Order: sequence, then C-alpha cells, then structure tokens
Amino acid sequence: MNNVIIIDSTLRDGSHAIAHQFTAKNISDYAKGAEGAGIPILVVGHGNGLGASSLQLGMSLLSDTKMLKVAKKELKKTKLGAFLIPGFGTIKNDLDPAIAAGCEAMMVASHCTEANIMRQHIEYCAKRGLLTYGILMMSHMISARELLTQAKLIQEYGARGVLLMDSAGAYLPEDVSQKIATLVSGLSVDVGFHAHNNLGMAIANSVAAVKAGAKILDCTSRGLGAGAGNCQLEVIVAVLLKMGYKLDLDFFKLMDNSEKIISKIGQGQVIGSTSLTSGLAGVFSGFAPHIKKASRKFGVDARDILIELKKRKVVAGQEDIIIDVAMNLRNKKKAKKEDYSIEALL
Repeated sequence: MNNVIIIDSTLRDGSHAIAHQFTAKNISDYAKGAEGAGIPILVVGHGNGLGASSLQLGMSLLSDTKMLKVAKKELKKTKLGAFLIPGFGTIKNDLDPAIAAGCEAMMVASHCTEANIMRQHIEYCAKRGLLTYGILMMSHMISARELLTQAKLIQEYGARGVLLMDSAGAYLPEDVSQKIATLVSGLSVDVGFHAHNNLGMAIANSVAAVKAGAKILDCTSRGLGAGAGNCQLEVIVAVLLKMGYKLDLDFFKLMDNSEKIISKIGQGQVIGSTSLTSGLAGVFSGFAPHIKKASRKFGVDARDILIELKKRKVVAGQEDIIIDVAMNLRNKKKAKKEDYSIEALL
C-alpha cells in the first residue's frame, strides 16, 4: 500500500496538555527521538501556533524562535514545522523569524469557513519553498461540499495539501469517510486528517480517513494534546502497519519516545467529563482548561458553559466569550436538570 505521511505535532498540540510549558530539554530530547524514529515532519511551538503566546491563550515558557532553534539542532532528515493561525501570527513578526530559525514546513490554519484569510500566508510560505499545508479547523461544522469549496481555495493558494481538523473531537467514522472522500475526489493535492479523541474515536476516525484516501495523518506521541488528546501516534502507526501500509518509521523508537520521554512530561489521552461533553456538543477541545477555570471561578457547571458555547457557535480564538458565558450563568437561576440532557448537546 502507498505510504502515509505522519505529521508529528507532539511539541505543538501537545503543548496544550502542559499549559505550553515545554522546556528546552523537553524539546531537544523529543526532537532527537523524532529524528531517530524517522518522523517526516515535526511541528513545534505554542499550542495555538506562532504568535499565540498570551495571557488569554496561555504564555509559553519559551519563545517561538527559541523552541524552533532548539528543535532544529536535533533534526537532519526530519523537517522542522510550525503552525500558524492568521490573526495570532503575522508574516513579519512570526513567519519570517520562524523561517530564519530553520522552519521547513508550515501548517496554516483557519476556521473551516474562512480559508480566504490564509491566502497571504500560504502564498508567502509556498514562494519561499516551505512545505505548506492548509488546515480547516472545526471542520465538523459544515458539509462536505462546503469544505471542498474552502479546500479548493487552499489548493489555489499553492498549498501542498489540505487537512481537516476535528478540533472538537466530534466526528464519527462515517462523517470522516464522507468528507475526506469528497476532498480526495475534488482536489489534486494530498488530503489529510487531524483527529481529537473526545469521543474515543481518534484512531477509528484516522483509519476511516486513510481508507477514504487521506495521505496525511497529524498525530501526537501518547495522544498528548488539548482536551482528551489527539490520535496517538504510536498506536495509529501500529494499526497502519497491521493494515499493510509500508511506513518508513522505526516503530520501536516511537514507543520509546512515548514511554521514555513524553510519559515524564505530561499525561496523554484522558476522556474526562468536560472533554466528553465537548465532543458531543462540538465545541473546540482547546477550550477545556479555560472552561474548567471559569467553572471554578464563577461556581457554575462546566456542562452548562459548554451547552451555551454550542448555542452561540463559538469557535477557536474566542476564548474570551467563555468568561462572559460563565458570568451570565452565575447571574441566572440554577440551571434546571433537563439542561444537562443529551438533547441539549446534540
């Protein structure tokens, strides 16, 4: 079977799980391990990408440039990658320094209906020879045909591939199959998938994506990531090998990276009530720590916050609304029991 490209976002999306506190040693150790395992692309930085370190989203222990430079020292064959959401990151302040630090691949992301805001950044990276991908976040929120329309824009801008991100961990395999197949049939560039595990479906959804024609999977070691975590890299590799895929990866080294490096840094996949409710409601996984904090501060149930966020169709980057929702809930009478019903989340 044809190879599947594995993008390793442990040192980016995994940052969410440890409040963006990766140390230089953490980065160096894991980058060395990724190189040894034959990872094609290692994405490094703040969980929300270049330029996102802030009081609102969480302050990184190290600057973007520092993190990239530390990782780059350990990489030879593995390409150094970064992640950018236009609005958080800019060309002058973030892209240029990342390229100067040795970045060779760039993941440019936007909400699933806003691919047009990626144009400047994708074109800029592509013209400079970076391996450039466009990512449609919260992709469960629109139909397959609508996603294809957005993906065609990304292709037009010069990206080498388009990835659907299950930012809320809300997909089921049949949803993935339909949407990935639609993109594969309608695009001339590679299609990929980035799974979250809120409903415990990250592996199954990633398998569905590959069966539907996806050539790229974005994963993390030990499933380290926002909310309930991501598709666990070493597990999906084992599954793909069992399915007959030929992956140029050192499987034992991937397991060593998980058990000897990442296990000492942060907890992997854990499906708690907030993450599970988030998956049912289709609310961004990265909101989990902010929701828990607001729940404690204002004395309201995290499930109520999630239900209200679902009603408002709040998306990644709108973390400030969580505080507004929690304050309003506190000022209302205690929610009725039926507010917790499954119907309020679906």
